[in-house]
Amino acid sequence: MLSRISRLGVHALSRARLGQKSVNSRNQEEPIRACMNYVGNHSLCSATGAKVSDRSEQPKAKISVTFVDKDGDETVINVPIGMSMLEAAHENDIELEGACEGSLACSTCHVIVTDVDYYNKLEDPEDEENDMLDLAFGLTETSRLGCQVIASPELDGIRLALPAATRNFAVDGHVPKPH
Repeated sequence: MLSRISRLGVHALSRARLGQKSVNSRNQEEPIRACMNYVGNHSLCSATGAKVSDRSEQPKAKISVTFVDKDGDETVINVPIGMSMLEAAHENDIELEGACEGSLACSTCHVIVTDVDYYNKLEDPEDEENDMLDLAFGLTETSRLGCQVIASPELDGIRLALPAATRNFAVDGHVPKPH
């Protein structure tokens, strides 16, 4: 099956590079997705010449994000497109707890989007996120979980306020180290 997928991927990619339409009506990235689903590891799919391996070689675009802590101090960081605000905060030593490590099992990465226009650019929260937000300290109309806010170009310049406290039912005050 993998060799069939590889042949399809090479065929689709070569047609895409030449600006030609595919002979079949299927999406040209379908072989890539099929390969990733079948193998589960894009490094084994590199024989397709697919865009998956090309993505890692290109420098990632970044957006500017401002975190405002409970004291009003601001920290501006550059966040790669596709990264969650929880991951970005951990990589930049911003005190955003994330006790469940982004698995939607707590509300300790609660952030407040300070501008409604940016809040409206976010995808609507899913039921699991809303359930966790109900447990968050200092909930507002523009509250979200940092693990669910993913950097995208339209969020460039977003400001996120950190609440004064969190509700960590596991161990109060414990700040886990990211893996």
